[in-house]
Amino acid sequence: MEKFIEEALLYDFYGELLTEHQKLIYEDFVLNDLSLSEIAEDREISRQGVYDIVRRCRKQLQGYEAKLHLVAKFIHTKERVAEINHYANEILEHQEDHQRMIECINRIEMLSNTIVEEL
Repeated sequence: MEKFIEEALLYDFYGELLTEHQKLIYEDFVLNDLSLSEIAEDREISRQGVYDIVRRCRKQLQGYEAKLHLVAKFIHTKERVAEINHYANEILEHQEDHQRMIECINRIEMLSNTIVEEL
């Protein structure tokens, strides 16, 4: 997964577990793409202090994911929903082929049941 997307997803899922100060610095660095120096100047702390906070936040967010797996479950569910959409489109394209429609409907049912079970 692209580093930015991974960090953004981790923040989306677990960011509220960070302190307000950590959130502001992490957002500036990861989401707003500010440099360590820019953040240090804005927050009136050292560049090393900003680096330490960002590093600590990354470690915390990755630790939450290692324990809870919410991002992995989200990505997995998103992939299954994309499969459901694929089969739904096949049904629309193969309306005369009843056997193919039944296969697609059965696949959609299986995927949706799997999603519900995993939640």
